[in-house]
Amino acid sequence: MRVTGWKLDPEHRVALLQRIPPVWPDLIADHVTLDASATSTTTLPDANRGKIFGHVNDGKGLQALVVSINGSTDRPDGSTYHITWSIDREGGRKPEESNEVLAQRGWEQLRSPILIELIPTQWP
Repeated sequence: MRVTGWKLDPEHRVALLQRIPPVWPDLIADHVTLDASATSTTTLPDANRGKIFGHVNDGKGLQALVVSINGSTDRPDGSTYHITWSIDREGGRKPEESNEVLAQRGWEQLRSPILIELIPTQWP
């Protein structure tokens, strides 16, 4: 099984880290998932830009940024496009928990969206 989605442009990632400091000790901050059950023949997405619209920090070891792709924050699987920003692995947190946190807690909207460059890709 593979993941299809977008990696953050490395230059934009550096700028974002300065603008939105990680709260938890383990930095993730590198991708937006489109399909976590992709195959090697899954087509890459067309979009190469997104907007960060919101954020969540559950206060228990997980921080994520909500992303809009082609005008929507809704992933085809019903979850929310996001970037898991930082987590506390020592506290038992895992990046994939972002989906649950966003579904249960929702998220806070940013005052103004942040445009980001994305690189369509696939990874193991």
